[in-house]
Amino acid sequence: MDIQSAISRLNAYTNMPTPMRLRDLIRQIRAARTAADERAVVQKECAYIRSLFREEDNTWRCRNVAKLLYIHMLGYQAHFGQLECLKLIASPRFTDKRIGYLGSMLLLDERQDVHLLITNSLKNDLNSQTQFVIGLALCTLGVICSPEMSRDLAGEVEKLLKTSNAYVRKKAALCAFRIIKKVPELMEMFIPATRSLLSEKNHGVLITAVVLITEMCEKSPDALHHFKKLVSNLVRVLKNLIMAGYSPEHDVCGVSDPFLQVKILRLLRLLGKNDPDASETMNDILAQVATNTETSKNVGNAILYETVLSIMDIKSESGLRVLGVNILGRFLLNTDKNIRYVALNTLLCTVQADYNAVQRHRSTIVECLKDPDVSIRKRAMELCFALVNTSNIRSITKELLIFLEKGDPEFKSQCSSNLFISAEMYSPSKRWHIDTMIRVLTLAGNYVIDDVVGNLIQLISETSSLHTYTVQQLWKQLTGDLAAKQPLVQVASWCIGEFGDLLNSSEGQDASPAEDFVTNTHEKDGLLDKEYSVSR
Repeated sequence: MDIQSAISRLNAYTNMPTPMRLRDLIRQIRAARTAADERAVVQKECAYIRSLFREEDNTWRCRNVAKLLYIHMLGYQAHFGQLECLKLIASPRFTDKRIGYLGSMLLLDERQDVHLLITNSLKNDLNSQTQFVIGLALCTLGVICSPEMSRDLAGEVEKLLKTSNAYVRKKAALCAFRIIKKVPELMEMFIPATRSLLSEKNHGVLITAVVLITEMCEKSPDALHHFKKLVSNLVRVLKNLIMAGYSPEHDVCGVSDPFLQVKILRLLRLLGKNDPDASETMNDILAQVATNTETSKNVGNAILYETVLSIMDIKSESGLRVLGVNILGRFLLNTDKNIRYVALNTLLCTVQADYNAVQRHRSTIVECLKDPDVSIRKRAMELCFALVNTSNIRSITKELLIFLEKGDPEFKSQCSSNLFISAEMYSPSKRWHIDTMIRVLTLAGNYVIDDVVGNLIQLISETSSLHTYTVQQLWKQLTGDLAAKQPLVQVASWCIGEFGDLLNSSEGQDASPAEDFVTNTHEKDGLLDKEYSVSR
């Protein structure tokens, strides 16, 4: 009976059609003219794949799982193939393992219990004699590991960090990075092996080692203190990258391995923060990177950006900080809007650290208020307010009022509120302060927040010497569409109610605003050169 049943199964198998190849499935799906046609093709193929899975078909399992992964990438449900992936992983064939591990990375995660079944297979493959099998296991572990799986397999990963194979060490370092994120207390196990990786010649191993050390330093103050001893090693590696000649293997647009340079700069920034000795060690190399990096290509700008961040974060010399801010100033003149945005964003973060150096680029920052890109205009506005002081309040306010008049509605509320705060802090005179806020109410209209209205009313009430002037100026502004200027109407109504008897007074009849604000949008933008002097 056993022989007969085997023969019947063999006959049934030989009569079954050969499953469709992946490339044929892709052609059919791409040929579908509508979404409904595509769904019909996918549903038919999924039903056929299910039937083969139920019949425990080993011959075509790899092909069917590959098709299932493509279906999953299109957004359709494919999780019924999870157990089939585990069966492929247990196969001795490398092609089966490759598809099985890929399927596990796509279809499994630590929230699903079935992923625990893969632990034994991973352990066996991590001890394999074939580097590519080990690489598959490390990649999969790095993607789907849970805290339990991390604890079970951390020992194997730590052994692989010490192997002589650079391909395996690179993947083991990335896997250790994921394990530490899941279980920080396992960090001590990897510290000795990780330290030795910095003496590697292989750039792939170096970059993964730097990534792993960065994660350790961010997770643990003790690890940060331990790796501060390696600052000189990192400086030497970075110097070799800068001074190295042309290497086609690592060259990107004329720059030697910019990815490794960026990772090292980020780690140096972490190690040098609040540490004068470490900062002093890296000052020279940061200056060399800042002055020797090619700026005509975007990869060079990326390195310079990371260099500036490192300069600003560590306890660097004042001259080096000025150099960093000047680099950002050059970024503001770049035609690439992304680079300009990055420069404005960084200047906004560093303005408190080196206010005077940023002030030197004020005119360039003000020009960014006219940029076509809305994100750049927003950052430029915020940076302008950060740069306001007693000496430049008049000139910057003029530009910001032009920006308020021509700017986007979503900026008017923030801009008007910040203008009031700046005027309150740095106003050269009460009269200038009142004139400025009346102009803000006129330009911002209903976008002015209630706090501005209340604060201006309080300012007016406290400035008795300007009651006549203020009520007459407000009366002149009550023209046009008052429905769009409700905050102005509120202030004017209160002021006229309190000081209406002063409207006909001759005291303020000939008075003009202390500031000759630009009101015509067709006038040349910019600052009026005419200076004025007013008494409080």
